[in-house]
Amino acid sequence: MDTYQFVPIMVVGFATALGITPLSRALALRLGVVDKPNQRKIHRDHKPLMGGLALYTGFALALLLFSPTQHMAEFTAIVGGATFLALVGLADDRFMLGIRIRLIAQTLAALVLIAIGIQIRLFGVNWLDIPLTILWVVGLTNALNFLDNMDGQAAGVTAIAAGWFTLIAFNEGLTLVSALSAALMGSAIGFLTYNFNPASTFMGDMGSLVLGFVLATVGIKLEFGAQPLDVTWMVPLLVLAMPLFDTTLVVITRISEGRSPFEGGKDHVSHRLLNLGLTQRQVLLIIYAFCALYGGLGMAVSLAPPETAWAIGIGALALLIPLFLVMFALRRGMRHG
Repeated sequence: MDTYQFVPIMVVGFATALGITPLSRALALRLGVVDKPNQRKIHRDHKPLMGGLALYTGFALALLLFSPTQHMAEFTAIVGGATFLALVGLADDRFMLGIRIRLIAQTLAALVLIAIGIQIRLFGVNWLDIPLTILWVVGLTNALNFLDNMDGQAAGVTAIAAGWFTLIAFNEGLTLVSALSAALMGSAIGFLTYNFNPASTFMGDMGSLVLGFVLATVGIKLEFGAQPLDVTWMVPLLVLAMPLFDTTLVVITRISEGRSPFEGGKDHVSHRLLNLGLTQRQVLLIIYAFCALYGGLGMAVSLAPPETAWAIGIGALALLIPLFLVMFALRRGMRHG
C-alpha cells in the first residue's frame, strides 16, 4: 500500500456510508426493523435500525478496492468475521436472538481471527494468549454494543478511536492496520452525518457488532518496532478507554444492584451525565473530548521513550479510578435522589 493509501480508503468508506444510509433507513422502515421506545431508552419515537448496513458496506467496499495483496489472507478473515457478525446483528435487530447467541457468534468470529494467526501474544504461550484474545474480542465487541445507547455516541467514539489508530499505524508503517482503521473511520463519519443528535437512524446490532469487532482486531494488530511490549500493551487500552470504561462501569453497577450485566438500563456514562442536566449534544461533546484526549495519550505512549511512555500510560489509566468512583456516586444519587 502506498504511503498515503489510507486517504482514498477513508474517502471511499465515508462516501459509501453517506450514500447508503438513507437507503438503509428506507429499507429498515419497509421491513419493520425499528427500535421501539421504552422506559430504558432515551428516544421517544420509532427509529430505523439498519444503519449498520451502511457502516458495513462502506467498510467492506473500501477494503475490497484497496486491500494490499500481501495482507489478503488476513483481510479475508477480518472481513469474513465482520460479515458474519453483521448478519447475526441484523437477525438480532429483527428477531431479538438474545445474548447467548450473540456471545457464541462473537466467540466464533474471534476463533476465525486466531485461526489465521491474529491473536494477542502478551504472554508468549497459547493457553494464556488465546483465551485472552477471545476475551478481548468478545469484550470489546460488546462494549461498542453497550455504547450504542445515545445518538451519535458509538459512531463518534469509533471515528475518533479509528482516527488515532490510523495515525499510530501510519507512523509505525503498519499498512494492514492503517487500512482497517481508515476504512472504519470513513464509514463511521459517513454514518454519523445521519446519526448525530437528533438521529434519523440507528446502527443497530448490525453496526455495533461490526465496529467493536474491527476495533478489537486493530488493537491486536498494532505492533511497535522501537517500544517494548511492557509499554505498548497500554496503547489500545488508552485509545479505547471510553468503551472499556463505560462497559466496566455498567457491568459492576448492575452486579452490585443484583441485576444481570446484560440487562438494559439507563446506567451508562451518558445517562449519568444527562442526569446532571446536560443536553445530549453536550454529553456527546464531553465523551468525544475524552476519547480525543485518551487517544492522544495513546499516541504519546507509542512515541515517547519507554520510561516516559510508561509514566504517561500508567498515569492516564490510574486517573480512570477516581473518575469511576465519581460515576458510581452519580448512580447512587440517581437512585436515591
